Amino acid sequence: MPEAEMPRVAMPGSEGWAGGTPGGEAPRAVEEAYRWWRAGRPFARATVVDTWRSSPLPPGTSMLVGPDGSAVGSVSGGCVEGAVYELAQEVIASGTPVLQRYGVSDDDAFAVGLTCGGVIDIHVERIDPTGFPEYGEVAAAIRAGAPVAEVTCVAVDGPDPAGRLGRRLVVRPDSTTGSLGSERLDAAAAQAARGMLAGGRTGTLRHGYDGRRLGQELTLFVSAHAAPPRLLVFGAVDFAAALARIGGFLGYRVTVCDARPVFATRRRFPEAHEVVTDWPHRYLRAEAEAGRLDERTVVCVLTHDPKFDVPLLEVALRLPLGYIGAMGSRRTHEDRLRRLRERGLGEDRLARLASPIGLDLGARTPEETAVSIAAEIVADRWGGSGTRLTSRTGSIHPAAGG
Repeated sequence: MPEAEMPRVAMPGSEGWAGGTPGGEAPRAVEEAYRWWRAGRPFARATVVDTWRSSPLPPGTSMLVGPDGSAVGSVSGGCVEGAVYELAQEVIASGTPVLQRYGVSDDDAFAVGLTCGGVIDIHVERIDPTGFPEYGEVAAAIRAGAPVAEVTCVAVDGPDPAGRLGRRLVVRPDSTTGSLGSERLDAAAAQAARGMLAGGRTGTLRHGYDGRRLGQELTLFVSAHAAPPRLLVFGAVDFAAALARIGGFLGYRVTVCDARPVFATRRRFPEAHEVVTDWPHRYLRAEAEAGRLDERTVVCVLTHDPKFDVPLLEVALRLPLGYIGAMGSRRTHEDRLRRLRERGLGEDRLARLASPIGLDLGARTPEETAVSIAAEIVADRWGGSGTRLTSRTGSIHPAAGG
């Protein structure tokens, strides 16, 4: 079908997303927390703010302890949950935030510690309408999938006459609410937080009392609740259906795109958030121009047809995307590279292409192939080698900080 005759048709799926936000609680937990907050019932939130060496969960992971004693979420995969739960109840009662470090177990076999050998810092705070009046705004943004960041002062090195410990600033792309204690500090923290929010990054900042970036007195934790990263699957084939399933499971917002309307249907891809009928390269270019792609975006090309995948890959490889992979045999791969070189792409851009796509798992079925592709995406994101853990020594979990 000629490109000019191909309309762009999108069939949206669920408006929410599976999995947790990059900066904290999963959407269902946010709903429950919002009900507590709206009812004026204080609850505690324990958040991983930093890690060293091996650590089971990354910064931004949260556990909520409700006013009814319930616990939602996890901060260590089970290693220190009991100790954090007890601390959370103390913080609910006192209202004083605590930054607690948990590390390797000592000689006492019953001591609290991480059996995996890592060290984590966990910030525990009480949340209620008086202490955190902006929480309703944050919860609403998370539920709507709108970008928002919380900046919290979790530690003060030295005296704190201005009472900055525990103060919060809520940062949106175009506005802020709350305060960390001074206009200069708010401005500096907001600028840094917006940069982290744009990339979906959560982590700590160090600033001086007056906002100086070279200062070390204040430790600020930025919890970035960004919209979920996107997984764009091009090619309405059986492999795409399996990849859409596993992509949603991993927390991606999944789009399946194909230029053939008879194949690009909601019935064939019920687990995709969006099914689009359009020429792949035209759709990708339009999404980039609209600002809907970022460095977390994953592109998987399953089309097997040069008239679709070569123009698409030419656009993709010129964009700052997180991962670009293409399915096909080694002969197909070599033919693609030749065609892309003829279109002016240099070796530095071609080196970004994962082709043939996926890790060597011996996959045969579409579902097994989807696991292979997803495994490569995860390894690429976190710097994993893709080798068997039993053949390696040292840390299992890559350090996320320190």
